[in-house]
Amino acid sequence: MAVREILRFPDARLKQVAAPLGPDDAALAQRLAGDLVDTMHAHPGCVGLAATQLGELVRMVVVDVTGHPRAASSNGELLLVNPEIVGAEGSKVGREGCLSIPDLTANVRRAISVSVVAVSPDGADVRVESTGFEARCLQHELDHLDGVLFLDRVESLRDDVFRRQRYR
Repeated sequence: MAVREILRFPDARLKQVAAPLGPDDAALAQRLAGDLVDTMHAHPGCVGLAATQLGELVRMVVVDVTGHPRAASSNGELLLVNPEIVGAEGSKVGREGCLSIPDLTANVRRAISVSVVAVSPDGADVRVESTGFEARCLQHELDHLDGVLFLDRVESLRDDVFRRQRYR
């Protein structure tokens, strides 16, 4: 397992659609799971990462909002292979940022709650019911798998995009 370099916009790989992982990709899924977790933990405040951000064009993400001040609830560390949103409810605008676009944040409209089905890195079926900040994070990371960045979802580039604040 390793901390990996994170691709930054405008790297063209960030705009590509990731391929599903199959049963023959178990070794890749296990290695990538460790790399995703290690890389996420190496960046304080990071709550999610997609394989595409590491230059791996496969459908795998990690999300963990545990202890984050914006998270009212959490399913703990979620390592999801071939995740798919199968249900979504509500709508709310919230501020988002991304390690692949480190200098900007933006107001993005997302569903308030989502249902996600996936497989774990060891092949077990997973179903996640998520609300609030965790649901927002899941939607953000799953967007990466389809080559969609959070800036693609803003309603107004003039009114909804901001330079990231740096605190010392």
